[in-house]
Amino acid sequence: MTALVVVAHPDSESLTHHLGRSISTALTDIGVDTGWADLHAEKFDPRFTLADRRLYQGNGPIPADVAAEQQRLNDIDDLVLVFPVYWWSMPALLKGWIDRVFINGWAFDDHVTPIARKLGHLTIHLVMPAGDDADSFQRRGYDTAISTQIETGVLGYCGARTGFTTVLHEAEALTLAGLEEKGRAVGAAVADAVRRPIGV
Repeated sequence: MTALVVVAHPDSESLTHHLGRSISTALTDIGVDTGWADLHAEKFDPRFTLADRRLYQGNGPIPADVAAEQQRLNDIDDLVLVFPVYWWSMPALLKGWIDRVFINGWAFDDHVTPIARKLGHLTIHLVMPAGDDADSFQRRGYDTAISTQIETGVLGYCGARTGFTTVLHEAEALTLAGLEEKGRAVGAAVADAVRRPIGV
């Protein structure tokens, strides 16, 4: 089994990075060949440029950085996205990564009927630290909005399976001990989901 943990946060000491490292360790401990992608440290450019637009129109080549991201996603079974909830969605860095990488012809193909959803080989897990509490998410419909945007709008559209998904509520209030405990628990949960895939 192979996996890639992707984190989207500029602070390497953040809860997001801590969770990503805990997940990576837990996966490695069960024998999963696990890669690491820190989009900020790698300086991935999330801007949808003219080159991306031309590619979308069928008038240009795949930008080299996009092709490199697609290649490392081609070689894995599980993708773990670890990111803070910003404005009830993902940070611009990760959204731009998806905008530029999960493109027509690779993640899906809308030139055929019905649309070909091309990421059926991939299970995507979502780990999302959030500042607000669970009651607020439910009362205001934020949990439904996140599920619709990401699980249905991205993963489902591309045919990827949704794996372990969690929002870590009130994350900014965690003590150091609480942080360590959450990291271990989330790492174990992701590892368990990878070890026992959906439908097994």
